[in-house]
Amino acid sequence: MPQPPPPFRVALLSPLHWPAWIGIGVIRLLSLLPWRFLLRGGRALGWLFARIPGERRRVAATNLALCFPQLGAEARADLLEENLHDAGCMLAEFALAWMGSDAAIARIPVSIDGLEHLEAARAAGRGVLLVGAHFSHLELCARLVSRRIRIAGMYREHGDAAFEWAIKRARLHYADAMFSKDELRATIRHLKSGGTVWYAPDQDMRGKEAVFAPFFGVPAWSITATHHLARLSGAQVIAFFHQRTANGYSIRLEAPLAQFPGNDVVADTSRINACIERMVEAAPAQYLWLHKRFKTRPPGEASPYS
Repeated sequence: MPQPPPPFRVALLSPLHWPAWIGIGVIRLLSLLPWRFLLRGGRALGWLFARIPGERRRVAATNLALCFPQLGAEARADLLEENLHDAGCMLAEFALAWMGSDAAIARIPVSIDGLEHLEAARAAGRGVLLVGAHFSHLELCARLVSRRIRIAGMYREHGDAAFEWAIKRARLHYADAMFSKDELRATIRHLKSGGTVWYAPDQDMRGKEAVFAPFFGVPAWSITATHHLARLSGAQVIAFFHQRTANGYSIRLEAPLAQFPGNDVVADTSRINACIERMVEAAPAQYLWLHKRFKTRPPGEASPYS
């Protein structure tokens, strides 16, 4: 059964939330613009972003140096510049994903391969964990694929209650349900009932349910939710590849991971990180290198972002 939208509370109109409402209004206005126009504007914004020195630029440069040591300094600098330009597209793609009309979404060119793997899982009565990664177009590609299959999502709640209300309501327009990271029981029930849950487990999130597993050969603090959700629900795990192309978007669903989950949580988490590495290698400039992926370090090891 689809999850009902969150109820509106008068307290959300408090002046405390007015900045959030202004942001929501800007996102709504952006969502009314044509997709190609939005992307051109996003890349122009990214060009400006790339001209401004700051912490996030240093974070992205550090991540690229750690993950692609085989590239020369000039090649990494070019990749960094392209990635910062791409970051400008993120606002445009989030605006379309959250608040674009169904007609606007239908006009976006997209190719989707591998839906037969989902259909086979559903025919067998199995739930599916769609494992993606944090690309600028993650949310938009989730909405694009939701036109073909019904999905739910896992997400981290926003700090502002008004923004959380508006964006969760928008997401529930195309998703069956949205589960926060604390709603694991509800997520497991959804998977056990044969549902499909999409999420991206590739960020450094402080908490107990994480282990160090290699990401591009560097120990990365990685959440173990994929192993536990698959073990407790019996769901199949399918890698969700997506990238922006010259003509639109390309989405590919791989065959379910064989013999997953296993008995070793670190080995399973390493397998998920290896899947995400392949996603990144397919479109390295479109990945969210601005995130401090390696901020949590093994005991005695200094932060690379210091």
